[in-house]
Amino acid sequence: MTARVKREFPLVIDVMNIKPLIWNKLQRGACFLATALIILTLVTSCSLPQISAQERVFRNLSLEFLGEYQLPNSQFKDTPVGGLSGLTYDRQRNLFYAIADDRSQFAPARFYTLKLSLDNSSKEKIGIKKVEIENVTFLRDAQGNIYPKNTSDTEGIAITPQQTVFISSEGVAENRVLPFIKEFALNTGREQQSLTIPERYIPDNSADQPRGIQNNLGFEALTLNPTGTVPAKGEPFRLFTVTESALVQDEDEVASTNQTETPQGAKCRLLHYLLSDGAPIIISEHLYQLEPPPSGAVIHGLPEILALDQGGHFLTLERSFGLLGFSAKIFQAATGGATDTSRIASLKGDLRSIEPIKKKLLLDLDQLGIYLDNLEGMALGPRLPDGSQSLLLVSDNNFNDSQLTQFLLFRLKSGN
Repeated sequence: MTARVKREFPLVIDVMNIKPLIWNKLQRGACFLATALIILTLVTSCSLPQISAQERVFRNLSLEFLGEYQLPNSQFKDTPVGGLSGLTYDRQRNLFYAIADDRSQFAPARFYTLKLSLDNSSKEKIGIKKVEIENVTFLRDAQGNIYPKNTSDTEGIAITPQQTVFISSEGVAENRVLPFIKEFALNTGREQQSLTIPERYIPDNSADQPRGIQNNLGFEALTLNPTGTVPAKGEPFRLFTVTESALVQDEDEVASTNQTETPQGAKCRLLHYLLSDGAPIIISEHLYQLEPPPSGAVIHGLPEILALDQGGHFLTLERSFGLLGFSAKIFQAATGGATDTSRIASLKGDLRSIEPIKKKLLLDLDQLGIYLDNLEGMALGPRLPDGSQSLLLVSDNNFNDSQLTQFLLFRLKSGN
């Protein structure tokens, strides 16, 4: 026992001798760590920008209004040029395609090829010099027949990487004409394929619980996600379409005048398709909540959506008409985190358990100080002379001589 103590004792002495050295090192290390934390805190709080949750959701975008162009009422190849409801840009050919909102009443269902010339004679001022009609393409079904009167109501158009166009039709619910989303050949206008539309969108007022798209409030908005300028054949891409207003089964009861609650906008549904070499697939569906209609508005809806990237960022156009004329607002929208509503039969009532598509106002067009017509089409256009991105809006004049086919040009700026 005594011998064991003597052998362990020197070890105790060694540890006690080393302990002050270790303590000094720990003190120095703690001081260094504290100093580093202080510096890191100062750098984080002072030098780096503070990013809010909203800023993480949305891109840092702004719009600069550059000018307006009014396309005179005219005829082109025996068709009245008007009713331009949707717009898409062909970057490879530097051309626009605009779908006519015509139920084959004034001429067969069709889209126009447009050439836009910029006025960049002044470095300080860029505008639209001219918009020219280069061609008209009539839509044909799979058998090659043009669409008879009142068998379509074409509203949205988007060009694909394969040089075809997808076109959406609201249908004519009052005449039991079904809505559609179809792909057409760019050069001949002949149908290539038709996307399957979920049953909940198909108008049916005969059932105990009416459902489907309301008359003239269907698939007006249509867009594809951006792709490369020369994509490989069969490269998958995504298609998005949104109802202009609520489905019949989603429409809330009209609030009474005695209610004090703030009225809400209609509950639109956004459909997300994946298209590739195989059959088109519906990926998801989300709730897009319109802004409350302006006071006195008799028409209020979502006529256009525009994909900005492959990360779920969009621009949306909300348009109203009332006693004071037309008004419009452009929003940023982000689908990240939004609830999939494809299994929800009705969106009526309180939806606090559902996360809608997030929105942020980008521009109230009433602030431009110009007359606004029935703006319905929106597309990213060519790069401006300074390399920035252009954005173009077009109005549907409803083939009415008292209205305008109006083009508005903007610079879409990213960053500060």
